[in-house]
Amino acid sequence: MSPQSPSFGRRQMLAGAAALGLALVPATRAAAGTNPARPFGPYGSPLRRLNERTLYVDSQGRGDHTAVQAAVDATPDAPGQGWTLVIAAGTYRETVLVAQAKTGLTLVGATRRARDVVIVFDNAAGTARPSGGTYGTSGSATTTIQADGFTAAHLTFANDWLRADHPEITATQAVAVKVMGDRSFFEACRFLGHQDTLYADTLSLAAFARQYYLRCQVEGDVDFVFGRASAVFDRCELRTLVRDVPFRPYGFVFAPSTAAANPHGYLATGCRITGESPDGAYGLACPWRPSSDPTAVPMLTVRETWIGPGIDVTAPYVNMSAGYPWQDARFGEYRNVGPGAARPVPENRPQLTPEQAAGRTVRACLGDWRPSTIDDHLWSALGR
Repeated sequence: MSPQSPSFGRRQMLAGAAALGLALVPATRAAAGTNPARPFGPYGSPLRRLNERTLYVDSQGRGDHTAVQAAVDATPDAPGQGWTLVIAAGTYRETVLVAQAKTGLTLVGATRRARDVVIVFDNAAGTARPSGGTYGTSGSATTTIQADGFTAAHLTFANDWLRADHPEITATQAVAVKVMGDRSFFEACRFLGHQDTLYADTLSLAAFARQYYLRCQVEGDVDFVFGRASAVFDRCELRTLVRDVPFRPYGFVFAPSTAAANPHGYLATGCRITGESPDGAYGLACPWRPSSDPTAVPMLTVRETWIGPGIDVTAPYVNMSAGYPWQDARFGEYRNVGPGAARPVPENRPQLTPEQAAGRTVRACLGDWRPSTIDDHLWSALGR
Protein backbone atom coordinates (compact mmCIF):
# COMPACT_ATOMS: atom_id res chain seq x y z
CA MET A 1 0.00 0.00 0.00
CA SER A 2 1.09 3.59 -0.48
CA PRO A 3 1.80 5.41 2.78
CA GLN A 4 0.37 8.88 3.39
CA SER A 5 3.63 10.04 4.86
CA PRO A 6 7.30 8.99 5.00
CA SER A 7 8.23 6.08 7.26
CA PHE A 8 11.33 5.70 9.39
CA GLY A 9 12.49 3.71 12.41
CA ARG A 10 13.92 0.28 13.17
CA ARG A 11 12.18 -3.00 13.78
CA GLN A 12 11.32 -4.20 17.26
CA MET A 13 10.25 -7.83 17.01
CA LEU A 14 9.14 -10.08 19.80
CA ALA A 15 11.54 -12.52 21.37
CA GLY A 16 9.19 -14.43 23.60
CA ALA A 17 7.03 -11.96 25.49
CA ALA A 18 9.46 -9.01 25.31
CA ALA A 19 10.20 -6.70 22.40
CA LEU A 20 13.97 -6.97 22.48
CA GLY A 21 14.81 -7.14 18.80
CA LEU A 22 14.27 -9.67 16.06
CA ALA A 23 14.21 -13.23 17.39
CA LEU A 24 16.12 -14.69 14.47
CA VAL A 25 18.67 -16.87 16.22
CA PRO A 26 20.79 -19.75 14.96
CA ALA A 27 19.00 -23.08 14.89
CA THR A 28 21.08 -24.42 17.78
CA ARG A 29 19.84 -21.63 20.00
CA ALA A 30 16.30 -21.66 18.65
CA ALA A 31 16.09 -25.33 19.58
CA ALA A 32 17.15 -24.74 23.18
CA GLY A 33 14.85 -26.58 25.52
CA THR A 34 13.86 -29.14 22.86
CA ASN A 35 14.99 -32.73 22.62
CA PRO A 36 17.72 -32.90 19.94
CA ALA A 37 16.95 -36.58 19.46
CA ARG A 38 13.41 -35.66 18.50
CA PRO A 39 13.70 -32.59 16.25
CA PHE A 40 10.13 -33.08 15.03
CA GLY A 41 8.59 -33.34 18.49
CA PRO A 42 5.32 -35.27 18.71
CA TYR A 43 4.87 -35.32 14.94
CA GLY A 44 6.96 -38.37 14.05
CA SER A 45 10.11 -38.43 11.90
CA PRO A 46 11.27 -39.58 8.47
CA LEU A 47 11.57 -43.07 9.97
CA ARG A 48 8.14 -42.96 11.62
CA ARG A 49 5.92 -40.72 9.53
CA LEU A 50 2.49 -39.60 10.61
CA ASN A 51 1.38 -40.95 7.24
CA GLU A 52 2.65 -41.20 3.68
CA ARG A 53 1.62 -37.58 3.07
CA THR A 54 3.98 -36.10 5.68
CA LEU A 55 7.36 -34.52 4.92
CA TYR A 56 9.93 -33.25 7.42
CA VAL A 57 11.95 -30.04 7.10
CA ASP A 58 15.09 -29.38 9.12
CA SER A 59 17.83 -26.86 8.38
CA GLN A 60 20.31 -29.23 10.09
CA GLY A 61 19.66 -32.03 7.61
CA ARG A 62 17.71 -34.44 9.80
CA GLY A 63 14.57 -34.33 7.66
CA ASP A 64 13.53 -34.88 4.07
CA HIS A 65 14.42 -31.31 3.09
CA THR A 66 16.50 -28.47 4.51
CA ALA A 67 14.33 -25.69 3.03
CA VAL A 68 10.60 -25.04 3.28
CA GLN A 69 10.17 -24.24 -0.41
CA ALA A 70 11.85 -27.49 -1.42
CA ALA A 71 9.37 -29.41 0.71
CA VAL A 72 6.41 -27.48 -0.73
CA ASP A 73 7.64 -28.24 -4.24
CA ALA A 74 7.93 -31.95 -3.37
CA THR A 75 4.21 -32.26 -2.64
CA PRO A 76 1.87 -33.14 -5.52
CA ASP A 77 -0.38 -30.64 -7.23
CA ALA A 78 -4.12 -30.92 -6.57
CA PRO A 79 -3.79 -33.90 -4.21
CA GLY A 80 -6.84 -35.93 -3.26
CA GLN A 81 -5.85 -35.44 0.39
CA GLY A 82 -3.76 -32.68 1.88
CA TRP A 83 -0.08 -33.00 2.71
CA THR A 84 1.68 -31.93 5.92
CA LEU A 85 5.11 -30.36 6.40
CA VAL A 86 6.56 -30.65 9.91
CA ILE A 87 9.25 -28.00 10.37
CA ALA A 88 11.98 -28.35 12.99
CA ALA A 89 13.24 -25.44 15.08
CA GLY A 90 15.42 -23.02 13.16
CA THR A 91 15.52 -19.89 11.03
CA TYR A 92 14.62 -20.49 7.39
CA ARG A 93 15.83 -17.49 5.41
CA GLU A 94 13.99 -17.90 2.14
CA THR A 95 10.92 -16.83 0.25
CA VAL A 96 8.11 -19.36 0.07
CA LEU A 97 5.33 -19.72 -2.50
CA VAL A 98 2.41 -22.07 -1.89
CA ALA A 99 1.00 -22.04 -5.40
CA GLN A 100 -2.68 -22.37 -6.19
CA ALA A 101 -2.31 -26.08 -7.07
CA LYS A 102 -0.92 -26.99 -3.62
CA THR A 103 -4.36 -27.34 -2.06
CA GLY A 104 -4.89 -28.64 1.46
CA LEU A 105 -1.29 -28.08 2.57
CA THR A 106 -0.45 -27.88 6.29
CA LEU A 107 2.71 -26.40 7.84
CA VAL A 108 3.33 -27.06 11.53
CA GLY A 109 6.17 -26.00 13.80
CA ALA A 110 7.58 -29.08 15.50
CA THR A 111 8.19 -27.48 18.90
CA ARG A 112 4.66 -26.06 19.24
CA ARG A 113 6.27 -22.66 19.97
CA ALA A 114 6.03 -20.16 17.15
CA ARG A 115 9.16 -18.29 18.15
CA ASP A 116 11.28 -21.42 17.53
CA VAL A 117 10.44 -21.81 13.82
CA VAL A 118 10.96 -18.66 11.75
CA ILE A 119 10.43 -18.20 8.01
CA VAL A 120 11.95 -14.83 7.11
CA PHE A 121 13.33 -12.73 4.27
CA ASP A 122 14.03 -9.05 3.68
CA ASN A 123 12.56 -7.77 0.43
CA ALA A 124 10.71 -4.44 0.29
CA ALA A 125 8.49 -3.04 -2.42
CA GLY A 126 11.35 -0.84 -3.59
CA THR A 127 14.02 -3.57 -3.53
CA ALA A 128 15.56 -4.12 -6.95
CA ARG A 129 14.80 -7.45 -8.61
CA PRO A 130 17.80 -9.27 -10.11
CA SER A 131 15.85 -9.42 -13.39
CA GLY A 132 15.09 -5.71 -13.38
CA GLY A 133 12.48 -3.44 -11.81
CA THR A 134 11.41 -3.66 -8.19
CA TYR A 135 9.36 -6.20 -6.24
CA GLY A 136 6.34 -4.05 -5.47
CA THR A 137 4.18 -4.64 -2.41
CA SER A 138 2.93 -8.13 -3.32
CA GLY A 139 6.33 -9.24 -4.56
CA SER A 140 7.97 -8.24 -1.29
CA ALA A 141 6.17 -10.99 0.64
CA THR A 142 8.36 -13.50 2.43
CA THR A 143 5.58 -16.10 2.14
CA THR A 144 2.82 -16.08 -0.48
CA ILE A 145 -0.14 -18.44 -0.13
CA GLN A 146 -2.41 -18.85 -3.14
CA ALA A 147 -3.82 -22.31 -2.45
CA ASP A 148 -7.18 -23.09 -0.85
CA GLY A 149 -7.37 -25.10 2.36
CA PHE A 150 -4.01 -23.95 3.75
CA THR A 151 -3.27 -24.47 7.46
CA ALA A 152 -0.32 -23.25 9.55
CA ALA A 153 0.36 -23.62 13.28
CA HIS A 154 3.15 -22.64 15.66
CA LEU A 155 5.19 -20.73 13.08
CA THR A 156 6.65 -17.24 12.77
CA PHE A 157 6.34 -15.49 9.41
CA ALA A 158 8.56 -12.40 9.23
CA ASN A 159 9.96 -9.72 6.98
CA ASP A 160 12.99 -8.13 8.63
CA TRP A 161 13.69 -5.42 6.04
CA LEU A 162 14.56 -2.20 7.87
CA ARG A 163 13.94 1.34 6.67
CA ALA A 164 16.95 2.68 8.52
CA ASP A 165 19.25 0.31 6.62
CA HIS A 166 17.94 1.46 3.23
CA PRO A 167 17.36 5.24 3.23
CA GLU A 168 17.62 5.20 -0.57
CA ILE A 169 14.41 3.16 -0.86
CA THR A 170 11.13 5.09 -0.59
CA ALA A 171 8.73 2.20 -1.32
CA THR A 172 8.98 0.75 2.18
CA GLN A 173 6.18 -1.79 2.17
CA ALA A 174 7.63 -5.14 3.31
CA VAL A 175 5.10 -7.97 3.59
CA ALA A 176 5.65 -10.97 5.85
CA VAL A 177 2.75 -13.01 4.42
CA LYS A 178 0.31 -12.52 1.58
CA VAL A 179 -2.65 -14.90 1.92
CA MET A 180 -5.15 -15.29 -0.92
CA GLY A 181 -6.65 -18.77 -0.68
CA ASP A 182 -10.08 -19.65 0.71
CA ARG A 183 -10.27 -21.56 4.00
CA SER A 184 -6.84 -20.38 5.19
CA PHE A 185 -6.32 -21.15 8.89
CA PHE A 186 -3.50 -19.90 11.12
CA GLU A 187 -3.29 -21.12 14.71
CA ALA A 188 -0.84 -19.72 17.29
CA CYS A 189 1.35 -18.08 14.62
CA ARG A 190 3.31 -14.82 14.69
CA PHE A 191 3.45 -12.28 11.85
CA LEU A 192 6.32 -9.82 12.24
CA GLY A 193 7.12 -6.78 10.14
CA HIS A 194 6.77 -3.03 9.97
CA GLN A 195 4.75 -1.71 7.04
CA ASP A 196 2.11 -4.01 5.51
CA THR A 197 3.00 -7.03 7.65
CA LEU A 198 -0.05 -9.21 6.93
CA TYR A 199 -1.69 -8.94 3.51
CA ALA A 200 -5.02 -10.76 4.00
CA ASP A 201 -6.28 -10.70 0.44
CA THR A 202 -7.99 -12.73 -2.30
CA LEU A 203 -7.00 -14.06 -5.71
CA SER A 204 -9.50 -11.81 -7.49
CA LEU A 205 -12.19 -9.21 -6.85
CA ALA A 206 -14.85 -11.87 -7.34
CA ALA A 207 -13.34 -14.23 -4.74
CA PHE A 208 -14.40 -13.80 -1.12
CA ALA A 209 -11.58 -15.76 0.51
CA ARG A 210 -12.22 -16.78 4.12
CA GLN A 211 -9.30 -16.64 6.53
CA TYR A 212 -9.22 -17.51 10.23
CA TYR A 213 -6.46 -16.38 12.60
CA LEU A 214 -6.76 -18.01 16.03
CA ARG A 215 -4.62 -16.90 18.97
CA CYS A 216 -2.07 -15.30 16.65
CA GLN A 217 0.18 -12.28 17.09
CA VAL A 218 0.58 -9.58 14.43
CA GLU A 219 2.84 -6.57 14.78
CA GLY A 220 3.79 -3.60 12.66
CA ASP A 221 3.34 0.12 12.19
CA VAL A 222 1.92 1.33 8.83
CA ASP A 223 -1.39 -0.33 7.88
CA PHE A 224 -0.02 -3.65 9.03
CA VAL A 225 -3.18 -5.73 8.50
CA PHE A 226 -4.61 -4.95 5.08
CA GLY A 227 -6.42 -6.38 2.05
CA ARG A 228 -9.85 -7.55 0.90
CA ALA A 229 -10.26 -11.01 2.44
CA SER A 230 -13.05 -12.06 4.79
CA ALA A 231 -10.61 -12.41 7.68
CA VAL A 232 -11.40 -13.26 11.30
CA PHE A 233 -8.93 -12.45 14.07
CA ASP A 234 -10.05 -14.47 17.07
CA ARG A 235 -8.29 -13.90 20.41
CA CYS A 236 -5.25 -12.43 18.67
CA GLU A 237 -2.77 -9.79 19.81
CA LEU A 238 -2.28 -6.86 17.43
CA ARG A 239 0.81 -4.97 18.49
CA THR A 240 1.87 -1.48 17.37
CA LEU A 241 5.59 -0.68 17.20
CA VAL A 242 7.43 2.36 18.48
CA ARG A 243 8.42 4.80 15.71
CA ASP A 244 10.75 7.78 15.67
CA VAL A 245 8.69 10.11 13.49
CA PRO A 246 7.52 13.73 13.88
CA PHE A 247 3.88 13.14 12.90
CA ARG A 248 0.74 11.40 14.09
CA PRO A 249 -0.79 9.00 13.60
CA TYR A 250 2.29 6.80 13.30
CA GLY A 251 0.16 4.39 11.31
CA PHE A 252 -2.94 2.18 11.53
CA VAL A 253 -3.64 -1.33 12.69
CA PHE A 254 -6.11 -2.14 9.90
CA ALA A 255 -6.54 -1.00 6.31
CA PRO A 256 -9.27 -3.19 4.76
CA SER A 257 -10.14 -2.92 1.08
CA THR A 258 -13.26 -5.10 1.11
CA ALA A 259 -15.03 -5.48 -2.24
CA ALA A 260 -18.44 -3.79 -2.28
CA ALA A 261 -20.21 -7.11 -2.95
CA ASN A 262 -18.55 -8.89 -0.04
CA PRO A 263 -20.83 -8.95 3.04
CA HIS A 264 -17.92 -9.75 5.37
CA GLY A 265 -14.63 -7.90 5.70
CA TYR A 266 -12.32 -7.96 8.72
CA LEU A 267 -13.54 -9.06 12.14
CA ALA A 268 -11.46 -8.76 15.31
CA THR A 269 -13.16 -10.48 18.24
CA GLY A 270 -11.85 -11.07 21.73
CA CYS A 271 -8.48 -9.58 20.74
CA ARG A 272 -5.95 -7.34 22.47
CA ILE A 273 -4.52 -4.26 20.76
CA THR A 274 -1.26 -3.48 22.51
CA GLY A 275 2.08 -1.73 22.00
CA GLU A 276 4.68 0.47 23.62
CA SER A 277 3.99 3.56 21.52
CA PRO A 278 2.91 6.81 23.22
CA ASP A 279 -0.75 7.27 24.09
CA GLY A 280 -2.88 8.09 21.09
CA ALA A 281 -0.06 7.57 18.59
CA TYR A 282 -1.92 5.15 16.31
CA GLY A 283 -5.23 5.05 14.49
CA LEU A 284 -7.36 1.93 14.57
CA ALA A 285 -8.10 1.84 10.83
CA CYS A 286 -8.17 3.69 7.56
CA PRO A 287 -10.27 2.64 4.56
CA TRP A 288 -8.15 1.46 1.64
CA ARG A 289 -9.55 1.83 -1.84
CA PRO A 290 -6.80 0.52 -4.11
CA SER A 291 -6.42 1.66 -7.69
CA SER A 292 -7.44 -1.87 -8.76
CA ASP A 293 -10.82 -1.45 -7.06
CA PRO A 294 -11.90 2.16 -6.46
CA THR A 295 -15.43 0.84 -5.77
CA ALA A 296 -14.30 -1.00 -2.63
CA VAL A 297 -16.31 -0.41 0.54
CA PRO A 298 -13.89 -1.36 3.32
CA MET A 299 -15.39 -3.31 6.23
CA LEU A 300 -14.04 -3.76 9.76
CA THR A 301 -15.69 -4.88 12.98
CA VAL A 302 -13.83 -4.71 16.29
CA ARG A 303 -15.85 -6.31 19.07
CA GLU A 304 -15.33 -7.39 22.66
CA THR A 305 -11.68 -6.43 22.34
CA TRP A 306 -9.30 -4.76 24.79
CA ILE A 307 -7.86 -1.65 23.13
CA GLY A 308 -4.75 -0.17 24.69
CA PRO A 309 -3.85 3.50 25.16
CA GLY A 310 -1.80 3.63 21.95
CA ILE A 311 -4.99 4.14 19.91
CA ASP A 312 -6.20 7.72 19.41
CA VAL A 313 -9.65 7.81 21.04
CA THR A 314 -10.66 11.12 19.44
CA ALA A 315 -9.90 10.10 15.85
CA PRO A 316 -9.45 6.31 15.64
CA TYR A 317 -10.45 6.31 11.96
CA VAL A 318 -8.76 8.52 9.35
CA ASN A 319 -9.30 9.03 5.63
CA MET A 320 -6.69 7.44 3.41
CA SER A 321 -7.53 10.08 0.80
CA ALA A 322 -9.89 13.05 0.82
CA GLY A 323 -12.13 11.55 -1.84
CA TYR A 324 -12.93 8.49 0.27
CA PRO A 325 -14.00 9.52 3.79
CA TRP A 326 -13.88 6.85 6.44
CA GLN A 327 -17.55 7.49 7.23
CA ASP A 328 -18.44 5.81 3.92
CA ALA A 329 -16.73 2.60 5.02
CA ARG A 330 -18.42 -0.21 6.93
CA PHE A 331 -16.66 0.33 10.25
CA GLY A 332 -18.26 -0.68 13.54
CA GLU A 333 -17.39 -1.46 17.15
CA TYR A 334 -19.18 -3.44 19.81
CA ARG A 335 -18.58 -3.76 23.54
CA ASN A 336 -14.87 -2.96 23.44
CA VAL A 337 -13.00 -2.12 26.64
CA GLY A 338 -9.69 -0.57 27.69
CA PRO A 339 -8.30 2.97 27.59
CA GLY A 340 -8.21 3.01 23.80
CA ALA A 341 -11.92 2.19 23.60
CA ALA A 342 -13.07 5.46 25.19
CA ARG A 343 -15.50 7.62 23.19
CA PRO A 344 -14.91 11.30 23.93
CA VAL A 345 -16.17 12.07 20.40
CA PRO A 346 -19.01 9.53 19.96
CA GLU A 347 -19.61 10.34 16.30
CA ASN A 348 -16.06 9.22 15.53
CA ARG A 349 -16.63 5.72 16.91
CA PRO A 350 -19.63 4.04 15.24
CA GLN A 351 -21.15 1.46 17.57
CA LEU A 352 -23.14 -1.56 16.44
CA THR A 353 -26.55 -2.35 17.85
CA PRO A 354 -27.02 -5.86 19.27
CA GLU A 355 -28.99 -6.72 16.16
CA GLN A 356 -26.18 -5.54 13.89
CA ALA A 357 -23.57 -7.32 16.00
CA ALA A 358 -25.47 -10.59 15.63
CA GLY A 359 -24.59 -10.54 11.92
CA ARG A 360 -20.89 -9.85 12.49
CA THR A 361 -19.67 -13.01 14.21
CA VAL A 362 -17.09 -15.71 13.56
CA ARG A 363 -19.76 -18.09 12.31
CA ALA A 364 -21.32 -15.50 10.03
CA CYS A 365 -17.96 -14.65 8.47
CA LEU A 366 -16.83 -18.25 7.99
CA GLY A 367 -20.17 -19.56 6.73
CA ASP A 368 -20.22 -23.32 6.31
CA TRP A 369 -16.48 -23.68 7.01
CA ARG A 370 -15.53 -25.07 10.44
CA PRO A 371 -11.74 -24.96 10.89
CA SER A 372 -10.13 -27.71 12.98
CA THR A 373 -7.31 -27.03 15.43
CA ILE A 374 -3.95 -28.43 14.36
CA ASP A 375 -4.18 -31.42 16.70
CA ASP A 376 -7.66 -32.33 15.50
CA HIS A 377 -6.56 -31.75 11.94
CA LEU A 378 -3.59 -34.12 12.19
CA TRP A 379 -5.56 -36.68 14.16
CA SER A 380 -8.15 -36.71 11.40
CA ALA A 381 -5.41 -37.08 8.79
CA LEU A 382 -4.32 -40.27 10.56
CA GLY A 383 -7.84 -41.61 10.25
CA ARG A 384 -8.41 -41.74 14.00
